[in-house]
Amino acid sequence: MEYVFELDVPGKVEDVVETLLQLHRASYLDKLGDQTAMITAILQSRLARTSFDKNRFQNISERLHMECKAEMVTPLVTNPGHVCITDTNLYFQPLNGYPKPVVQITLQDVRRIYKRRHGLMPLGLEVFCTEDDLCSDIYLKFYEPQDRDDLYFYIATYLEHHVAEHTAESYMLQWQRGHLSNYQYLLHLNNLADRSCNDLSQYPVFPWIIHDYSSSELDLSNPGTFRDLSKPVGALNKERLERLLTRYQEMPEPKFMYGSHYSSPGYVLFYLVRIAPEYMLCLQNGRFDNADRMFNSIAETWKNCLDGTTDFKELIPEFYGDDVSFLVNSLKLDLGKRQGGQMVDDVELPPWASGPEDFLQKSKDALESNYVSEHLHEWIDLIFGYKQKGSDAVGAHNVFHPLTYEGGVDLNSIQDPDEKVAMLTQILEFGQTPKQLFVTPHPRRITPKFKSLSQTSSHNASMADSPVSPGEESFEDLTEESKTLAWNNITKLQLHEQYKIHKEAVTGITVSRNGSSVFTTSQDSTLKMFSKESKMLQRSISFSNMALSSCLLLPGDATVISSSWDNNVYFYSIAFGRRQDTLMGHDDAVSKICWHDNRLYSASWDSTVKVWSGVPAEMPGTKRHHFDLLAELEHDVSVDTISLNAASTLLVSGTKEGTVNIWDLTTATLMHEISCHSGIVCDAAFSPDSRHVLSTGADGCLNVIDVQTGMLISSMTSDEPQRCFVWDGNSVLSGSQSGELLIWDLLGAKISERIQGHTGAVTCIWMNEQCSSIITGGEDRQIIFWKLQY
Repeated sequence: MEYVFELDVPGKVEDVVETLLQLHRASYLDKLGDQTAMITAILQSRLARTSFDKNRFQNISERLHMECKAEMVTPLVTNPGHVCITDTNLYFQPLNGYPKPVVQITLQDVRRIYKRRHGLMPLGLEVFCTEDDLCSDIYLKFYEPQDRDDLYFYIATYLEHHVAEHTAESYMLQWQRGHLSNYQYLLHLNNLADRSCNDLSQYPVFPWIIHDYSSSELDLSNPGTFRDLSKPVGALNKERLERLLTRYQEMPEPKFMYGSHYSSPGYVLFYLVRIAPEYMLCLQNGRFDNADRMFNSIAETWKNCLDGTTDFKELIPEFYGDDVSFLVNSLKLDLGKRQGGQMVDDVELPPWASGPEDFLQKSKDALESNYVSEHLHEWIDLIFGYKQKGSDAVGAHNVFHPLTYEGGVDLNSIQDPDEKVAMLTQILEFGQTPKQLFVTPHPRRITPKFKSLSQTSSHNASMADSPVSPGEESFEDLTEESKTLAWNNITKLQLHEQYKIHKEAVTGITVSRNGSSVFTTSQDSTLKMFSKESKMLQRSISFSNMALSSCLLLPGDATVISSSWDNNVYFYSIAFGRRQDTLMGHDDAVSKICWHDNRLYSASWDSTVKVWSGVPAEMPGTKRHHFDLLAELEHDVSVDTISLNAASTLLVSGTKEGTVNIWDLTTATLMHEISCHSGIVCDAAFSPDSRHVLSTGADGCLNVIDVQTGMLISSMTSDEPQRCFVWDGNSVLSGSQSGELLIWDLLGAKISERIQGHTGAVTCIWMNEQCSSIITGGEDRQIIFWKLQY
């Protein structure tokens, strides 16, 4: 064959011919290692002779920060050139001027950046200017890890002031609470686990979701429609799995169950051959695969994944996207003739899909269905989580060839260059397991049992079965509406009135149900009763000369209980104006008390939380309470705070040494112990739905813990301790050491408002059930009444 090339630029023929001859010589070398070394040398000498053209800067006032050599990575070609970063832009200038003379990205547009492993080496960097797009704006591969890290650090520092950093945990919280779709969440996890559309050996991996490709209608309400997400593809067929396990047992170390992976360049090209035929031609030496082995039909591909001896592949994101072109042979490619004589053309769709658009829409609906939302965490455990490696992987039948795991082979220990190139090629073509993101079980999604399309439809639906006459709303509905309204407007909190009623820091606040009487405790050892109406102090009671640490009102508003540093809990009858009872239950200061359903929960510096049954007196003020110790929750160090969930089935405790403990009160057993603060835990509380616990500490951290798994799923920091807080599961109102009230948006991972309040730390905070009334107490000995402006 003879080819004729014509150059755009005259006078470059000599250069081109010289380079071609060098590359030609390299291609004739016997050994792969020598070929690679020679090509690298040619490239490096060209790069050394050139530098970034500063005339390409957008603005003459731009300041150069760093310049280095790198390659722009696309699925088939890595394009060498020079990277340059200034105070406002990131530039890449390819040596060959392709795809354009300079690729420019404005730093202000950057939304996300990720470090990448490229060819198993920590040399990649990927930049996104969008929040949810599958493909990035540029993927760079550096020659030195230090260059990559310097550039990453520079952009990350720039972003720190502009964009909230997202971790797997912060995305998880958004997903759990329904702020991210299943599709978006999987996309983010793939990104965090080093998967990229620019790297075919680490292409994003998505699960097979649907099991039924034969029915004429797709029934998403039937669990039988779906694939079992708790098992890898290789374990879905019981008989095949048994054969594989027999082989696994007989195999010498290192053992593996599956000889091929669930994601590899070959599989990605198999799915994308109709839109990127050049990928397959490049990988298969200029030929398409055998026509019968092509991606001909969805049902056939699924059947092969269930029955095939070596086919365990999952899907790619395109199956849940909007672009149908990978299913349609719009390029009219000659992809060969099948055994039955028919030509390979468009992909054959299942009977329930009327066309490619309908197929993608129904696949998307399936991915976002309730069944998948309830089970997706099981698949995440296999691909990105704790079942990826070790004994959990063996138990889940999820063991692949050792070469597919990060760190499975140390390339630097291979001296022979030929062997090294061969090994790298094998690893890249074989498929790689994503980076492990979670080492404990992934929490499940919070799925509402019924989702209403709008407030009105849900309201009408509840009309029929609610005893409330039309036109009236039940009290619960009004409370819920009031809460939502309050938290939506929480940033508009305004200081209403303030009163200095104690001689030391205020430690506790409780308010009568009608809101008229406010009771406070203080380190000045007094319990005070303040009238909101007359704005007057009505009573001041002292039980001993030791500080009081917290207070609460018993149902019926006849008795106030206070906990004290003198190891006791005091019961005070409001009606009779006297101390009614004393519980001497601890060996050190009582730090916090809770009450629910005739049970008293007391936390103490003696390292215990005790649960008492408080049988109330028949007549208030006449007989004493009778207390029985029902349970003792042992801790290693002193307990500083406790809180109950709404149903009082769970208790959270925070200790002096930064540990948060979650207890099951029905069995008095410890469910989780999470060391997540350095220093004392100031406050801890459950979300209204009991799914999460929030804790604040002297270290300035706000931590969100998943109750079911005990996983720390979000951690935000402020520059000072947050001493106390209230929250609704999404937003937090906290009282800080400096006296400010801070409002946090947990899902957006940011502080949305700071409000001036006390002079000195905010030490306690009270909010009524409707969330419409807020009172804070501080080290400045004041109580402040706040009002919400809607």
